[in-house]
Amino acid sequence: MVNLATLALSAGSLLATAEEEGHGVELSDGGLLAQYAWLMVVLPFVAALFITLYGKRTPRGGAWIAVGTVGFVLVYGLVLLISHWATPIAHTENINIATIGQFDIEWGVVVDGLSIMMFFVVGAIATASFTYAVSYMEGDIRETAFWASFSLFAGAMLVLVSAANILQMLVGWELVGLASYLLIGHYWEEKENSSAAMKAFLVNKVADVGLIIGVLIPALIVGSFRFHDILGAAVEGNPGLVKYGFVIGLLLFIGAMGKSAQFPFHVWLPDAMAGPTPVSALMHAATMVTAGVYLLGRMFPFYNSVAIDVLPIVMWIGGITMLIAGLLAIVQDDIKRVLAYSTVSQLGYMVAAMGAGAYTAGLFHLFTHAFFKSLLFLGAGSVIHAVHSNNMSDMGGLRKYMPTTFWTFGIGSLALAGFPLLAGFFSKDEVLASLNYASSHGTPSATFVMWIGIVTAFITAFYMARAVFLTFFGEYKGDPAHEPHESPRLMTVPLQALAVGAIVAGYFNVPGIFTPFTDWLSGREFAPGDHHAESFDIFVLVLGSLAGLIGIAIGYSFFFADGESQEARDRRFRLPGPIHTLLVNKYYIDDFYMLIVNFIKRPLANAANWLNGLIDAAVSGTGILMSVLGKFVYEGLDQRGIDASINAIGGGTGEAGGALRYIQTGKVQQYAAVLFIGVLLLAVGFFIVTSR
Repeated sequence: MVNLATLALSAGSLLATAEEEGHGVELSDGGLLAQYAWLMVVLPFVAALFITLYGKRTPRGGAWIAVGTVGFVLVYGLVLLISHWATPIAHTENINIATIGQFDIEWGVVVDGLSIMMFFVVGAIATASFTYAVSYMEGDIRETAFWASFSLFAGAMLVLVSAANILQMLVGWELVGLASYLLIGHYWEEKENSSAAMKAFLVNKVADVGLIIGVLIPALIVGSFRFHDILGAAVEGNPGLVKYGFVIGLLLFIGAMGKSAQFPFHVWLPDAMAGPTPVSALMHAATMVTAGVYLLGRMFPFYNSVAIDVLPIVMWIGGITMLIAGLLAIVQDDIKRVLAYSTVSQLGYMVAAMGAGAYTAGLFHLFTHAFFKSLLFLGAGSVIHAVHSNNMSDMGGLRKYMPTTFWTFGIGSLALAGFPLLAGFFSKDEVLASLNYASSHGTPSATFVMWIGIVTAFITAFYMARAVFLTFFGEYKGDPAHEPHESPRLMTVPLQALAVGAIVAGYFNVPGIFTPFTDWLSGREFAPGDHHAESFDIFVLVLGSLAGLIGIAIGYSFFFADGESQEARDRRFRLPGPIHTLLVNKYYIDDFYMLIVNFIKRPLANAANWLNGLIDAAVSGTGILMSVLGKFVYEGLDQRGIDASINAIGGGTGEAGGALRYIQTGKVQQYAAVLFIGVLLLAVGFFIVTSR
């Protein structure tokens, strides 16, 4: 029964105390600031609708409307974050929109440490990406459609982040997928781009099967879709959740693997580079690919209580993903694909940390990664804008032409490589430290994953050194008809702002010194219960830092010096033939999937063809039958029956009329004679009858 008319606003301000939830401080309801947080979610959709309807009548196809909307999200998110920093907030509001059996279908907004952090990250990265896109997308043939879809993309992620119940989160989840499909396939005229959009959509749909089932099972057990009810039941040890906790946790993780591009669902993400570069920056840093990690974070109390056996699987998948994706980045020539595989690898770090039970470490790496990865993608877009090519073989020497892009891209690369005192250094160290901690506290296999993380840190530094040296050092070897140039201010200012984030973001969680990020995330209704490092793990800090520095040094030795061509420079480092071939062909995973698709597709196609033939035969047979029946009805019943009868009656009537017309002469004397004869006949008849 729909209750929209009543708009029953069930404001559940989660004023849990330290004794009740173990936070050490009382949680605030956030006041009006938290109550109106829904504005951040609604406005991007309003902007998307307005741009769709009226964008062509506004300057730049609605660009500045979109920028203003995400700018509002940034400001609101920042104010909310500062307020949460002062007094931790945990607040939920729900609107009951329908009731189906025992289930209330609600639309809600949760405002707590986790969602507030994501509000700020989405707002910050979206504002930078949108502002950058104003210049980058200038003159695009479908600029209005781009801005409508881009606004929808940001709004969809905010729906997911703000969801107070798991069903609403699923709605946001699918909206993000829809918006990404529209944006990846923005240049749909080229089949490669439309195919990339389809690939991203379909791969995620396969993973979403697990997510949907994983959403329904706990809701059926608990009788509610609310995170509050499901997590509360899990923490209290609900027997049904305990019994099916492993299955639920695994199914939810399968959904997260799809969105966050974990092996073996990682294949869609590099192809998603077909979309405009600002889309790549937002997608890889603050929206779609972080959704899976966010889901693990939101459900972490569930995993930490009734689905703890799933966490080693999560950790291993993350470890495998970080390594295989990092290796693939080494052999890419397309600068955006280098960064795409880098994103897959860094998501592996986040997922591995979650699997090691390190909720804060995984999300902290999400936080820092958002700044330096969006910076790198936008920097790559600036380079592409200048040289009209994605390939590093067409670049070289660009630091002379593009100093701002060079310095900001360099900062982002160093941060990604974990260079000491930059953002990635702190967050990657915390991930490695969490794995080391897990290995010594009941998860021995975490040691192996930790070493994978250290090796991947070396690989990351190496391929980013390769990208920087091939792109910015040496002499320019691109098209001489297009002399490179620095990008406009609308593109370089966002680069500079993100570069600041890539430097300072890591200082918000320095173990044992300054840890506001840890405090932000712990401010939620159900404490995540993860381990927080009280100081640096010197062992992994030294190893991780050395791995990164060695990777940079080896990259320098191979790629810094110029060559006759970019290809010649690149060939200075070449893995053994079979390994190089394996990496160039992406481990043949795509080919394996195509075998499966073709294996399934051919029988399905044959079955569909047979069924189509059957349907055609039925339709044709019906047509023939109807034709015969029609002929019978027309020629037999209509022409020879009904028409013949009517014609006979008409003919008889006509003949009778023809005979009668001789009687109707119009002469009074004849009528009088006929009358006299008639009377005479009647008289004779009467006389005969009466005489008997």
